[in-house]
Amino acid sequence: MRYIKDLHEGETIRNIYLCKGKRSAETRNGKPYDNLILQDKTGSLDGKVWDPNSQGIADYEEKDFIEVYGEVINYNNNLQLNIKQLRKASEGEYEPADYLPVSEKSIDSMYTELMSYVSRISNDYLRQAVEYFFVEDQDFIKAFQAHSAAKTVHHGFSGGLLEHTLSVVNLCDYFARNYEILNRDLLIASAICHDIGKVRELSDFPDNDYTDEGQLIGHIVIGAEMISDAVRAIPGFPETLAYEWKHCILAHHGELEFGSPKKPALAEALALNLADNADAKMQTLKEIFKEKPGAEWLGYNRLFESNLRRTLV
Repeated sequence: MRYIKDLHEGETIRNIYLCKGKRSAETRNGKPYDNLILQDKTGSLDGKVWDPNSQGIADYEEKDFIEVYGEVINYNNNLQLNIKQLRKASEGEYEPADYLPVSEKSIDSMYTELMSYVSRISNDYLRQAVEYFFVEDQDFIKAFQAHSAAKTVHHGFSGGLLEHTLSVVNLCDYFARNYEILNRDLLIASAICHDIGKVRELSDFPDNDYTDEGQLIGHIVIGAEMISDAVRAIPGFPETLAYEWKHCILAHHGELEFGSPKKPALAEALALNLADNADAKMQTLKEIFKEKPGAEWLGYNRLFESNLRRTLV
């Protein structure tokens, strides 16, 4: 197995990858070609089939496992595979686990740490409502542990949703210990549940794509609806507390243009927004640095609106 992270410019390879994406296009001269996204558990790579009608290119579809033969080149400071031969691989030729990007951290250890926060929520109503998902619902737990936190931007790997959630909870715990205006129980419960809607917004791997529900409603509103389900399951759950909790979920992206139906009106909602944004941005930088391990200048990034450079130490 030749992993994508180990590829270098100038080498010729023959290997099996997951065809994560396939798009037909035309050159400026009107010649058809296929633009592919190849994936294994270490990352993704653009692939180009410049002559899709040649005898060396067999029939294949998106989400197929394909054996490709071609040359690794550098295009605009990114590696790309120019594919000369391609065939659909058969079952038994590949191990599916080699093609799913996964967290580098232990799923069991992260979940145990997350559950330690759940057990320390002193408000009985909030703790029971969080346990409604994270203790009692085995299907949810399985999905949450295996899910990504995004399609592409950050934590786009199996276990990414858990890793991101734990990081946000850790940051919120710091805020709660240093700013006495914050209701710790409300903030921690909101941090744990802020992205639970993503188990329904995004499909399972290997697709990891937006569901119809995700496209039409989005994880923020889905998450608020799920919170309402948990609240209804807890007898006597205080009405005002339910509003406050749902507000934190609805406002956690901070701005209307970033998808939040509400801007933060509570200190806890603002703290959650800051923690969520900080972890998402830092993880995005981490993944950019990882994709270009030897580069000093990393190029212009639209998310950061800056030409990024690695620190020289």
